[in-house]
Amino acid sequence: MCGIVGYISSSVLTERAAVILNKMASSIEHRGPDSAGIWHNDEIGIGLGHRRLSIIDLSDAGHQPMHSDNSRYIIVFNGEIYNHLNLRDKLSKEGNGQRWKGHSDTETILACIQAWGIKETLIAVTGMFALGIWDNKEQILTLARDRVGEKPLYYSVENKSIVFASELKAIKAYPGRNMTINQSALRLYMKHGYITSPHSIYNNTYKLQPGTYITVSISNFEISKEVYWSGLDTAKHGIHNPFTGSKESCVDQLEQTLTKAVVSQMMSDVPLGAFLSGGVDSTTVVALMQANSTKPINTFSIGFKEDIYNEAIYAKEVADHIGTNHTELYVDSNTCLSVIDQLPKLYDEPFADSSQIPTYLVSELARKHVTVSLSGDGGDELFAGYNRYTLTHQFWNKLQLLPLPLRRIAQKIIRRYSPEKWNKLANFLKFTKWTNFGEKLHKSSNVLLSKSTTDLYENLITLWHNDNVLMNSQPDVSMIKSLLPELDGISSIEQMMIIDLLTYLPDDILCKVDRAGMGVSLETRMPFLDKKVIELAWRLPMAYKIRGNSSKWALREVLYRHVPKEMINRPKMGFGVPIDSWLRTSLRDWCESLLNEKRIKNDGHLNAKLIAVMWKEHLSGERNWHHQLWAVLMFNQWLDHNS
Repeated sequence: MCGIVGYISSSVLTERAAVILNKMASSIEHRGPDSAGIWHNDEIGIGLGHRRLSIIDLSDAGHQPMHSDNSRYIIVFNGEIYNHLNLRDKLSKEGNGQRWKGHSDTETILACIQAWGIKETLIAVTGMFALGIWDNKEQILTLARDRVGEKPLYYSVENKSIVFASELKAIKAYPGRNMTINQSALRLYMKHGYITSPHSIYNNTYKLQPGTYITVSISNFEISKEVYWSGLDTAKHGIHNPFTGSKESCVDQLEQTLTKAVVSQMMSDVPLGAFLSGGVDSTTVVALMQANSTKPINTFSIGFKEDIYNEAIYAKEVADHIGTNHTELYVDSNTCLSVIDQLPKLYDEPFADSSQIPTYLVSELARKHVTVSLSGDGGDELFAGYNRYTLTHQFWNKLQLLPLPLRRIAQKIIRRYSPEKWNKLANFLKFTKWTNFGEKLHKSSNVLLSKSTTDLYENLITLWHNDNVLMNSQPDVSMIKSLLPELDGISSIEQMMIIDLLTYLPDDILCKVDRAGMGVSLETRMPFLDKKVIELAWRLPMAYKIRGNSSKWALREVLYRHVPKEMINRPKMGFGVPIDSWLRTSLRDWCESLLNEKRIKNDGHLNAKLIAVMWKEHLSGERNWHHQLWAVLMFNQWLDHNS
C-alpha cells in the first residue's frame, strides 16, 4: 500500500520540479513511510512521485516510480494485485520473455501493460489500486482506479495542468491551485454526510470514479474517460441471470468463492491480521482465514462501556471459539476526543460518518501488531444487510395501504416525543427487538411521507431534510435520480443495493477505512469486494438474501458451518459510538466552540439560527440531532484546519 502523486503541465517547472514532487509526496508520508521516489521530465512537463509501504517484495526491486522493461512506461501504483502471480504465468505462456527483477505486483502490472495495453490489463487484474502511468511513446498520462473504489484518486484540472494524488492534501501542496469550496459538493455533504464521486469539496477537483480510467495527452490536455468495469452493469447482469441451483449448492459455491478471495488476500511478506466486530461479515472473513491458516491469526476489536454500542464482548466469544490471537481495547470519550482532533487531517474534506472514530482506533490498535488487516466491509451492500433493506421488505407494501393524511398524523406523534422517551417506553414494554429503539423509530418516521421507494430510500439516507441549513442555494447534483432510468424493472431493494454499491460504499465506507488505515500506515483489504464474489452475490435471488426477518441468508449459512448460530443471531448494531450522549457531556465544550452562532454566521456557509435551535434541543434531550450536528461539527472543524 502506498501513496501516489503527479502532474502534467504546460508550464516548465525545471528546477522546482523535484522540490514540488517531494513536497507533494511528503504530505502523504503516512501512506508510505518505508521509502520515497520521484521522476520528472521537465522538457515535457510531467512528474511522478511515490511513497511506499512495503508489503510484497520488500527489496529495492519494488521501488517506484518504476520503469517498464522496454522503458516505454513509467508507473506510480498504490494497492495490491492479488492475482499477479497468475498474470506472470499467463505472460510466460504467451512467450513475452519478461526479464523479472523482483516479485512485486507493480512490476507485473507494467509487464502486462507492455504486452496487452492498459485497458486489457485493467480488465485482467484482481485487486485494489489507484495508479498513474506515463506513456513515453504516445506522450499520454493515464490515471486508473479499481473496480469498487477501495483506493482513492483525486485530480485537479486548471490552466492546462492536471495534478493528481491519493489525497487532497498532496494536490494542495502543488503551487498555484485555486482550492475554493464547491457549494454543490457542500450540499451533497450536508445531505449525506459525505461527498459522492466524481465531486470533491473543491472546485475543479474531482474523485476518479471506481472502475474508470482517464487519459490526458500532453498535446492538447483534453481528458478522455472510459469505464472498464461497471458495478451497475454487473449488478443488472446478475439480476437478469440468476443462480438456479439448490440452496445447498448456493451455499457451497458462495463458500468456495469467498474462500478463494480470502486466501488470495492473505498474500503478504509482512505480518497480517483482521478486524473482528463479532458481526456476520467480519466473523465470516476471520473464520475462513483461520480455516486456511496453520497458526492463530491476529484479530482486533474496539469496545465501549455503553452496552448498546459495545460489540467487543461478542467479538471475544467468536475469537475464543475460532481460536484466533485476539486483542481488544476499550475506549471512552477522552480517547475519542484525541482522535477527533486528527479527523480533518485524515480526511482532507468534510466527512461525517462518526464510525470513523472507532475505525481509526481499531486500525491504530492493529498497526501495533500487523501491517495488513482484512475486514468484512462490502457484505452489507452485496447480501442485503442494512436495516433499510429489511425495513422496505417488511413494511413498504403495508405502508402504501395507509392514506397519506394518516401517515402525517403518525409522523407527528412519533416526533412529538424524544428518542429517549421512546426508549423508556420500549424498555417498559420489554420491546428489545431493536437496540436504541427510539433513535431508529425517529429515523424510520422519515419514511412515512414517502410516495415511492425512491422517496423511501432518499428519506432513509438523508441527514438534513431541510435545505435551509445552507445559506447558498445549490442544485442537487446527487447521482441517485440520474440512475433511476437505468434501474427500471429491478426490485425496490435491489435498486437500493445498487445505489449503495455505487455511492455509499466507495464514498463513505471505503473512504473511511482507507483514511483510517493509511493514517497509521496500515493496509486494509476487503475479500467481499473480490470481482468474483461481487458477480456471484448479484446472481443470488433476493430469497437467498432476505428470508423472513433475517438478512444475508446465504452468507449466514456459510458462517454457520464455522460458528454456532447462537453466537451470531442478534440485532444488527453497526460500528457506531455514543456520540449523542457525548455531545451533551464530555464533548460539550468542544461543541460549543464549533457551534457558536456568531462564528457560523461569519463563515457564511450554514444557517446559524437553525443550527443554534437544534443544538439547544439536543442539549435539553428534547430531540436527538447528533447525526446532523456531527455533520456541522466536522465541516466547521475542517474549515478551521484549512483556513
